[in-house]
Amino acid sequence: MTPATPAVSPPAPLASPITAAAVPLPAEAASPGRRAFLAAGAAAGALALAGPLAAAGGVASRDEEDPLVARLIRQNDALVLNQLPLQDLRPGVRGRGGVPDAYGIPNANATGAFLAVLASAFATPASEHYRSPRLREAMLLAAQALLDLQYEDGTIDLAITNFRSPPDTAFVTESVAPAYEILRSDAGSDAAPIRKRLERFLRRVGDALATGGVHTPNHRWVVCAALATLHDLFPDPRYPARIAQWLAEGIDLDPDGQYTERSTTIYSAVVNRAFLTLAHRMDRPELREAVRRNLEMTLYYLHPDGEVVTEGSRRQDRQQRGTLVRYYAAYREMAIRDGNGAFAAVVAQIEADAPASVVRELPSFLTEPILRRRPPAAAPLPTNYRKHFTYSQLVRLRRGSLSATLLGGSTTFFSLRRGSAALEAVRLSTAFFGKGHFQSERVEESNGRFRLHQSLRGPYFQPLTPEKIAELRTYGGMESNGLLRQDHRASRAQSNIQSLESVVELEEHPDRLELHFQIDGTDHVPVALELAFRREGRLEGVEPVQGLAESYLLRAAEGRYRLGEDVITFGPGRVEHTWTQLRGALGKWDGQSVYLTGFTPFRFTLALR
Repeated sequence: MTPATPAVSPPAPLASPITAAAVPLPAEAASPGRRAFLAAGAAAGALALAGPLAAAGGVASRDEEDPLVARLIRQNDALVLNQLPLQDLRPGVRGRGGVPDAYGIPNANATGAFLAVLASAFATPASEHYRSPRLREAMLLAAQALLDLQYEDGTIDLAITNFRSPPDTAFVTESVAPAYEILRSDAGSDAAPIRKRLERFLRRVGDALATGGVHTPNHRWVVCAALATLHDLFPDPRYPARIAQWLAEGIDLDPDGQYTERSTTIYSAVVNRAFLTLAHRMDRPELREAVRRNLEMTLYYLHPDGEVVTEGSRRQDRQQRGTLVRYYAAYREMAIRDGNGAFAAVVAQIEADAPASVVRELPSFLTEPILRRRPPAAAPLPTNYRKHFTYSQLVRLRRGSLSATLLGGSTTFFSLRRGSAALEAVRLSTAFFGKGHFQSERVEESNGRFRLHQSLRGPYFQPLTPEKIAELRTYGGMESNGLLRQDHRASRAQSNIQSLESVVELEEHPDRLELHFQIDGTDHVPVALELAFRREGRLEGVEPVQGLAESYLLRAAEGRYRLGEDVITFGPGRVEHTWTQLRGALGKWDGQSVYLTGFTPFRFTLALR
């Protein structure tokens, strides 16, 4: 584990700003090659994968077509049989014919996904369900359910949180529009009544998205992608005009290759998909550069077992387990376009590890010809690097089976993997005035070490002077009961000020990583260092904390955490007191926690192997 220079250089700035002005949006913009392909498919029953595919517009020839497509068709046939029982056929219920969520609430997203699965089978000659009357009736009911769940303004609800929601309506379009396209391509079938209902639903969606608002940064691009798709299907000058308004804000991609929300298992993948849709639907190839940058960065967020670093996320996937499954279509398309072997390796890994997720991409294969090409040969993924993402305040260090993450701006400032063994979090807390866990704003690099720092003050307050009391009473600084308002606490003079300076440094050695802790200032402050391990493994060399489940102290020279053949060794132990749940600190980690304790001034070096 020898220190090394970064395996990759910092990303260069984008060649040109990705803005609405980069390439003008024509009033009737669309992809001529793609429209020609779909038109030919409608006439000849293409998209059904019967006969050679046209070579234009990124379409694969028979020799270039990936055998995976045929396998996906067979897997989708089995999925159809699993999906049909999910349809709610009770008479009189709202959204009858749709698919409810896990709580029995009508759900337009689930209904759209249901339609995409069935349409992919119904319109594909190679499917055992080709032009099945049973599927036709099921889709007709599901299409009507979408209309029943849609409001007069074109929106739908996401019942767990958002109501009459334009962005959630845009998300539904991701499945409903491909279902419509696939059915439209099979002109010889009797699916016209289904298409008519889906077209009505989609045109009303366009009305909603041409004026509707959003909540979060990724929503802008999901809405734009939906409008681009609708414009490709039903040209309307309102759609490119609205897209231009959103794109005028600029792409929220930093020089690290990270989007604003830093959501590595959910919303980065959502944004990539949206930009790729915009790129080909609206002839905006420059938007692929943002996707390329993000996919390249994400390669350095991978753990040895295929899980993704989520510590830096600003959304609900923070600290959650996750993989690159949602990135599949983006990695596949860009691997094919760029001939990128590392991207192809990710594609192969997802296909091997998550086939049930890949089959859900069949509608994309049927409507996006480039995906049907064979990816290039896989190349090795990066597994030996030391990379500082300065805009994200995150450091990634990888040495084969060892994978470490250091993070600023978070109470969970360090994590470590050794194969599948996971030290999910290292957290430091003090009892200093109940101010809680250590958290550094930044990660700084100096002399081969990465440094985190926090400075705290703990003042006491003096009596108010008569002049200050009169002033506060005059200008509303006092409550009616005579107490000083909380937001005017700074009016008091401070005294007896206590301070605490905490520094954590990460240093790499050939055989270990070391975390150096130094806390100075006010003396005799209790300190607790928590090492939070994943629940599945087994701890060795530790002793239980009395009265606190899954909590342990380390007094021995070292402890071990073992999961299968993978082992993380940590130490030395230190127990100067047994108070682990310090006042003001966050509660215990959800897993197995090992504590090392002491008092300030605190000097300690934790070795991890």
